[in-house]
Formats: sequence, C-alpha cells, structure tokens
Amino acid sequence: MALKVGLTPEQRCSYLEAERERLMVLLDPSLLSPGSYENLLQAGFRRSGDDLYRPHCQGCQACRSLRIPVNEFEPDRRQRRILRRNQDLSFTLSHQDKPEYYDLFCRYISLRHKDGTMYPPSRKQYDGFLLCSWMPPLFMEFHAGHRLIAVAITDAMPNSLSAMYTLFEPDEDARSLGTYAILSQIALARRMHKQWLYLGYQIEACRKMNYKTQYHPHEQLIEQEWKKSPSPAE
Repeated sequence: MALKVGLTPEQRCSYLEAERERLMVLLDPSLLSPGSYENLLQAGFRRSGDDLYRPHCQGCQACRSLRIPVNEFEPDRRQRRILRRNQDLSFTLSHQDKPEYYDLFCRYISLRHKDGTMYPPSRKQYDGFLLCSWMPPLFMEFHAGHRLIAVAITDAMPNSLSAMYTLFEPDEDARSLGTYAILSQIALARRMHKQWLYLGYQIEACRKMNYKTQYHPHEQLIEQEWKKSPSPAE
C-alpha cells in the first residue's frame, strides 16, 4: 500500500553528532487509528503527539525499531532485583491526563535532561509530544504510599502496547524506575493478552539508547525484516 507522506528538512541529529536527521511523516488522516498505527509500527513508524513518523535519513540507517515478544520474555538477574526492590509500590491505570503528570514532567526534565531537546519543559511541549487526540494514551501511575513517584505513558493497540515515555521523581534513582516501568508494561501487555511491547528506536552507537537491548528476547527491524536477538546466558 502506498502511503501519503512528507519529508522534514534535514537538521542535526539528536543522537549521533556526525549525522543529519530527516523524518518521513504520515500525511493521511484516514490511517490515524489504533489498528492502522499497529500496522505502521510493524513497518517502523512511531508516534509523537498526533503525528506518525519514521526516520528517513540519507546514508544512515542507525535507528532500528525494537519490540519485545512479551510471552517469551524472562527477566534477568538484575531485572529480578529491580522487581523485588519495588514490591512496595502500588500501580493504577488512568485513561486521562492529570495536572500532577505535567508537574512530574517538569521536575524530571529540569533535573535529569537539561542537556536534551525537551529542556526547558513547557506545557506545549508536553502536550505536543505525549498526548494524542485520535488515540488517548494509557497513564500507568506508580505510588509509594500516597506519593506519585512515576508515570509511564503507553499506547494500546489491538495486539500490542507501545511505550512512549516514563517520568519519575529524580530523587528515586535507587529504584531504577525506568527499568521497572518497562517490566511493568511487559506484565500489563501479558494481562491484556497483547503479543508485543514496542520500545521505539534503538541506536547501537548511542549509549543512552542501548538500555532497550537489555530485555530478552527482543526483535529489531533490520532492512524491513524483524530479526530476533537471542537471550544471553546468565
């Protein structure tokens, strides 16, 4: 099926200093639905706000979509420790945005990502990146007692979840909440009888993106074919 798309102007890559970035953006509003998005996820697209895009960079194919077959996943020793460390947390699902999420977003970006493209945080940036008018995301809340300490934003399609972003209190580093949020989304996908959890793009040469390969087994989209990475021996 031919897609109606547009190309963004080239700009400096956010992840690889020596590269230039260009995106292919979907321009067909008839494909903005959970079912169509799932098909596009399988083809390497990703959501940002209301838009669906895929890297389309000249001379570079470093960005590879990565997904986890949730029924085959087994946590490794480190991940099991993180699960035990966070046994005291309670978890709830919300289908609507709440003011406390944006407050947490501001603290998280200001203290953890001052060197990133989302600093300084703003309401326009939060809405334009995480929220979606045609497919409202799920908000996974994690509480320590009555205190909200993390929120994982995820999209739900008929047969998969797609992890968008995780926010957490900067003073809770010891809990490894980013990892815990992904493990919790894997568990949620299983409970919802989904087959996949998509984690977005993985870039081998970018250290801060390589945490995604720590979940085994996983698959990467390489030359439009999903290829499985075997689990390493513990």
